[in-house]
Amino acid sequence: MSNKTLITADDRIFVAGHRGMAGSAICRALTAAGYGKLLTASREELDLLDPQAVRAWFELMKPDVVVLAAAKVGGIHFNDTYPADFLLDNLKIQTQVIESAWRSGTRRLLFLGSSCIYPRLAAQPIKEEALLTGPLEPTNEWYAIAKIAGIKLCQALRLQYGFDAISLMPTNLYGPGDNYHPTNSHVLPALIRRFHEAAQANASSVTCWGSGTPLREFLHVDDLGEACVFALEQWQPGQVELQFLNVGTGVDLTIRELAEAVAAATGYQGEIRWDTSKPDGTPKKQLDVGRLAELGWRARIPLAEGLSSTVADFAARGSVRL
Repeated sequence: MSNKTLITADDRIFVAGHRGMAGSAICRALTAAGYGKLLTASREELDLLDPQAVRAWFELMKPDVVVLAAAKVGGIHFNDTYPADFLLDNLKIQTQVIESAWRSGTRRLLFLGSSCIYPRLAAQPIKEEALLTGPLEPTNEWYAIAKIAGIKLCQALRLQYGFDAISLMPTNLYGPGDNYHPTNSHVLPALIRRFHEAAQANASSVTCWGSGTPLREFLHVDDLGEACVFALEQWQPGQVELQFLNVGTGVDLTIRELAEAVAAATGYQGEIRWDTSKPDGTPKKQLDVGRLAELGWRARIPLAEGLSSTVADFAARGSVRL
């Protein structure tokens, strides 16, 4: 824990990916914490895949602090279908934003990774030291490899040039602004859409992928936003310490239990069936969140409360972001 103020209310803070679920939550948390000088740029204003445009934007705007929440994301089907896109696009976005921030004089940078960086069969709950100790989960390895490269780029710039870049590894996220696309969304928003539509249609059954036995952990995106502000304000690792921390609740549940909870939240009362011909993914993925807890931060939104508000948000917006 640092004893000095690492960011100030006068800092110009660029949130890359501010329209996404994570980025918008980070913007909300920064605003609530009194940081009023936020810099944002839509895809039309700044294409993060264009290296010349990114360099020029950073030289012009010169943000004091950068939060890199922009990424190409999707579920198992999307990862399997577009492996090259996942790897190339995420590598380009990360490299260009991180390098441009460093070269333009940004003082502090926070990179958002993902818990999929860890080995498929890592000891549970997963500690940060598990990184690169075993094979990745095949269903999301392309995204994971890109995120690992981002973590390591931040670490390398700190080691060689003293650039103050830190990283957070969130568990599975959910909340307002999620992607509910029928084929390229993550498990929880996919379930919300499926059960909501089934409830509306009074369907007799809903079929879910896999066996329902894998264990997963879910973090409300507003908790992530608050964790990002906390880390920016308070956490300063040394040169040789871990430069990334896990962010989650430390509590998991089976996909079957999750499906039942989503069914209840949407008012669906029919049968839940399981298509075991579809992949399960990693059998268990629960993060050890002890390091962030020792620094003084814990998640505050229980899953039942978060699910209820997320389903209400989805229903109120008429199933947008398809």
